[in-house]
Amino acid sequence: MPELPEVEVTRQRIAPAMLGRTIRKVHTTAPSYFFITGPAMLRRKLESRRVDALDRVGKYLVARLDDGSRLLLHLGMTGQLFSSDASSLRLLSATARASLAPEEQRSFEPDEHTHLHLDFDDGGPDVYLRDVRKFGKVQWLACGEVCERLERLGTDALEITGEALFRASRGKKVAVKSMLLDQAILAGSGNIYTDEALFLAGVRPTRRAHRVTRKECEALAEGTRRVMRRSIETGGSSISDYVAPDGSDGAYQDERRVYARKGEPCLVCGTPIKRVVVGQRSSHYCPKCQR
Repeated sequence: MPELPEVEVTRQRIAPAMLGRTIRKVHTTAPSYFFITGPAMLRRKLESRRVDALDRVGKYLVARLDDGSRLLLHLGMTGQLFSSDASSLRLLSATARASLAPEEQRSFEPDEHTHLHLDFDDGGPDVYLRDVRKFGKVQWLACGEVCERLERLGTDALEITGEALFRASRGKKVAVKSMLLDQAILAGSGNIYTDEALFLAGVRPTRRAHRVTRKECEALAEGTRRVMRRSIETGGSSISDYVAPDGSDGAYQDERRVYARKGEPCLVCGTPIKRVVVGQRSSHYCPKCQR
């Protein structure tokens, strides 16, 4: 699933294809659980509207429109947001893991997995939201409408402090890994960067949250901000389905210290990396460096 860095990279790179442009036509697939707001209403509410801003809130993208309404986009596990100008786009099938043939990449046409297609009135590039597994979400929000999905999010992972983590951890007997994945505490966090931050802080993912010290919470907050910023700098992690809107892969996966490196030597001490399941999520750690 795209985490904060991948969503932020997507925001930065798709923004030029959306900002200041007026939507002429909205094309969608048939109604499904992908659409929180039905396709017919999306067409009525979005057509003739100008995109004035594109924000990121946790793992959500929020387009602000000229009438004060908003368009909420979530990439889910396999969603890809890109423009028709993208070249050599690695559009993957989440089941077959098979990419389109080179000739199809160069002339991509919206298919049955392209659930949202925005056509703008200036004749420039279109914008597509394609999601093979349909775990993504699209919702239109009226001016001033409260969005429950956004309201329940905690502090953005790029802004988290040690003090906030320490307060959140008090009295919690769940594993610290589970606490860090709670979007109501740490918005934008996910499996990859949580494992990496725990390694930087020297804390095992299985440690009970209430047993993490104030000093370790400071290290966790610093580690979280550090890995998030670095991943954004390198374009995110292209471990599975993620590609940037311009069709390029991210590069942070080449800098992973523990995530998905089971059995490989720790880059600090050489001890083989271990894998455990915490809250039904794979977690990777060094048994020597992390306590």
